[in-house]
Amino acid sequence: MAKSAVPALAIGIDIGGTGTKFGVVDRDGNVLFSGEISTKKHAEVSTFIDELYSAVSVLIEKAGGVGRMKGIGVGAPNGNYYTGTIEYAPNLPWKGVIPMSKLMESKFRLPVTLTNDANAAAIGEMMYGAAKGMKDFIMITLGTGVGSGIVANGKLIYGHDGFAGELGHTIIIPDGRMHPGTGKKGSLESYASATGVRYTALELLEGTDEKSELRTIPKDELDSKKVYEAAINGDELARHVYEYTGRILGLALANAVMFSSPEAIVLFGGLTKAGDLILKPTREHMEANLIQVFQNKVKILISHLRESDAAILGASALVWETK
Repeated sequence: MAKSAVPALAIGIDIGGTGTKFGVVDRDGNVLFSGEISTKKHAEVSTFIDELYSAVSVLIEKAGGVGRMKGIGVGAPNGNYYTGTIEYAPNLPWKGVIPMSKLMESKFRLPVTLTNDANAAAIGEMMYGAAKGMKDFIMITLGTGVGSGIVANGKLIYGHDGFAGELGHTIIIPDGRMHPGTGKKGSLESYASATGVRYTALELLEGTDEKSELRTIPKDELDSKKVYEAAINGDELARHVYEYTGRILGLALANAVMFSSPEAIVLFGGLTKAGDLILKPTREHMEANLIQVFQNKVKILISHLRESDAAILGASALVWETK
């Protein structure tokens, strides 16, 4: 077979605070080989890159060698697309500004494209998922925090410094709940994340005498999963938690819609597992807060990407999208 006939592959790497996932991905979004190493055990970025190189090299060889690799895409907290640096990421062990792309290119001898994890997720969704074929959409990741990526006219919005699209840190309730990571009050992330669901449940438990099975759970053990389980069991207070969360999220999405007029908003992450418990109030409150010209035009979709592969797919999509 001629060399040119062998399809190229991409490497996707998702750097998280606890672990780093990586995989070899083909142009159709099939993860051929994957693995994971610990992030948090590496106090020095140099030892992290050494272990990552050793682990990824094994997969490269399994996939036919470095000659088949078109490049490496990296999704990381506070990743800057323009500079290839990770800047002041609070949940990573390395502080300050880390020239991650340069360090990795030097080690792997392959081109590296880096962006923040939510932007990578948006590109992955556009290439492989629910937003395939769309030129205007917003990706919202609802996990421990709230991440977002905004695609307009077929391009991801990076802003002048590479950090555009932080909808999770927009202030949705003036002088509202304190965000311990940023010190800002009333951000979307403080309410519409798994952490926010927990805080809302605790506030309702303390502020009302409504009966609830959540009252039997010690405060330090109460989390969004237990709130979900109670809501599924018909617990009214737990259902109120989702109603309130959906109200806040819907309001925030209405503001986002009026900013960029997307065809769809794609939701991803653990909170979406609650299904209509959160989707119904979110849709209702988004529509209620839109002016007429925007009403009944924007779809709210759940990501099509399998959660276990999504981070790797999103990172690998950077290779096809930018090279």
